[in-house]
Amino acid sequence: MGSAVDNNSIALHRCADMVILSNTPKGRGVFATKDIPARAVIDVCPVLVLGVEENEEHIRHTSLYHYTYNWPVKDENGSTRVSQAVIFGLGSMFNHNIDQNVGWVRDTERLLVTYRTLRNITAGEELCISYGPRLTFKDADSGAYVHDEEDGLEQLNRIQLA
Repeated sequence: MGSAVDNNSIALHRCADMVILSNTPKGRGVFATKDIPARAVIDVCPVLVLGVEENEEHIRHTSLYHYTYNWPVKDENGSTRVSQAVIFGLGSMFNHNIDQNVGWVRDTERLLVTYRTLRNITAGEELCISYGPRLTFKDADSGAYVHDEEDGLEQLNRIQLA
């Protein structure tokens, strides 16, 4: 088989300084356990692209649909259509914040999404992406919930001590 690293291999990266907390007002969320610098790659996630018909006829009627990303696909005529993709890794765990601190880039050829911090992240801070301006759910950051970073640090300290 030869070398494990060749032109077909994809280097996967994940920042080790993160945890998932289950009991936040938004449900599960990804939080920094240490400071993370701006522009750091925090995860490279493989993607499973769903067929347009498969998505419309099946996935759209399940809870999985709420965890998928829009993904461009070419149809048999070469036209680009929008389907959905399941993002493995942390991609489907990031919560929404219109003032996001994590950005993402699609790699449609290699079927990957790379997530990077957009600014310096402090220990205890939640890592969030923006789902865009048209949300289909109540935004937990709309003012009904104020994230207390001290609470986040307390939760992280309990996890790290366990």
